[in-house]
Amino acid sequence: MSTQLQSRTQAASTNDAHRIQTSLQSLPPRKSPQRSRTAISAASVVTLLLACANCFADTQVGAPLPPAPDILYGDLFVAVQTAQIFPDQKTFVDSTPNTDPATIVQLYEAQKNQPGFSLLNFVNQYFTPPPDQSITPPAGQTLRQHIDWLWTGLTRTTTSAPDNSSLVPLPKPYVVPGGRFREGYYWDTYFTMLGLQESGHEDLVDDMLDNFAYMINTFGHIPNGNRTYYLSRSQPPFYSYMVEIAAQKEGNSVYQKYLPALRKEYAYWMQGASSTPRGQATRNVVVLRDGTVLNRYWDELDTPRDESYIEDVQTAQQSTGRPANEVYRDLRATAESGWDFSSRWFGDNQNLWTVRTTSIIPVDLNSLLFHLETTIVRACTVARDFGCVGQFAGYAARRAEGINRYLWNNKGYYGDYDWQLGKSRDNQTPAMMYPLMAGVAWPERAKKTAQTMQSVLLQQGGLATSTYNTGQQWDAPNGWAPLHWIAIQGLKQYGRSDLAQPVGTRFLADVENVYNTQQKLVEKYIVEGAGEGGGGGGEYPLQDGFGWTNGVTLMLLDMYGGGQ
Repeated sequence: MSTQLQSRTQAASTNDAHRIQTSLQSLPPRKSPQRSRTAISAASVVTLLLACANCFADTQVGAPLPPAPDILYGDLFVAVQTAQIFPDQKTFVDSTPNTDPATIVQLYEAQKNQPGFSLLNFVNQYFTPPPDQSITPPAGQTLRQHIDWLWTGLTRTTTSAPDNSSLVPLPKPYVVPGGRFREGYYWDTYFTMLGLQESGHEDLVDDMLDNFAYMINTFGHIPNGNRTYYLSRSQPPFYSYMVEIAAQKEGNSVYQKYLPALRKEYAYWMQGASSTPRGQATRNVVVLRDGTVLNRYWDELDTPRDESYIEDVQTAQQSTGRPANEVYRDLRATAESGWDFSSRWFGDNQNLWTVRTTSIIPVDLNSLLFHLETTIVRACTVARDFGCVGQFAGYAARRAEGINRYLWNNKGYYGDYDWQLGKSRDNQTPAMMYPLMAGVAWPERAKKTAQTMQSVLLQQGGLATSTYNTGQQWDAPNGWAPLHWIAIQGLKQYGRSDLAQPVGTRFLADVENVYNTQQKLVEKYIVEGAGEGGGGGGEYPLQDGFGWTNGVTLMLLDMYGGGQ
């Protein structure tokens, strides 16, 4: 069981324990209990619910959380997701039970084998699906007016959550991406903050910084999102960039305020760095044979994701010759990367079932951690903690050396490294621009990387996410707002504003075209050709909203749109 789960399932009251045990004492044992987390027995559900102190009251900020849905409902969870009761697997895990889970499990076990039993009717009776997030904008808004109007519709305040909901309450308001994404997401938030600042919502920027500090202190890291089923992993660590943009507006005291959170986040990513033998990995840390310490994406669980259960099971079934738990771990690690899914992580560059994310040292992650190290240096300087300054300056210098040794592809760009195969990955993606944004790229290599990006990835509608069209959303022909912003910032940092401009203007034209024809902003766009509209592929339909597109678009309007 995860440490987070252990910490949030402590000591129930005697009354709750007695009530659950009485209601479930007649349940038969499961005949094949060997599959932990994928099919939890009724007896296991009883045990876990007995340990859930607040399972029968609204969950307040700071209170113990219920287990994730796959644990909370066991076999019922597996049945619902396998039957695909909802077109989107995320719908069920975001639903709210209408009574306590112990009763629901008891009723399911009692009824499931009766003639005429309908799982659909059972779910409709005992669960309330999440509310529709679609919103209708006023007519006649300009693109800028529309984004400013959207912020209110995408802002949530959830200091408590309904009984046994998967939602994790947060102390301050936050902005969600939109569509099926009903909660806050880690790396999305940085790009959303850019737009919030431009729109004059510095208060929301501060609120979300505080929420992330709260989660670091509560869970030891910033989760993928504020759902119980996301607690086993993080996402690309942009917190230092968030602190940086707040400090640019509010002054250096911001660095000192969030220094403890920055250091705790760093400790999370570096667990095992000092004890892992050379040539091996521990969690997010990889120690290469020469002693170089770099990082990878990781998830502490090796089971199907709650929100994509049936997709993960089917992927593992296609992956012949590999244990299913290895496939699940790699799928989850890819979810931590934010690039779920992309040929970038595939062994054969084409098929999801060849995913090997935990075997790959990603160029984006290590560039972000370099920025985290240098931000801690700056924060410790503000705090006049010069021992910390020296320590983290050393960490940053060693990481810079490792990035330029292992994450430089001799074909002319920064890229990922397969540490198990001992060779560079030949995948050209906009992730090559992260070392430029972080300022860790060598000048001559930055120049070559910019040339590769221009010749290989720059299309008529912006930057393609990869050179492969696999049907996955983080591949061609799609382009994503955050990757354009990263490229623009990296190019400008190394004196290539001339190349940053077509990257920005082409993508902005794509966004404007979709808005002018459909009056909405979307999660991703087709950038090949003249920009053919919203993108596609992946596990779910194209989503409207959309937080990070809104933020980046406002910045591009300021840079290249004449303020319109």
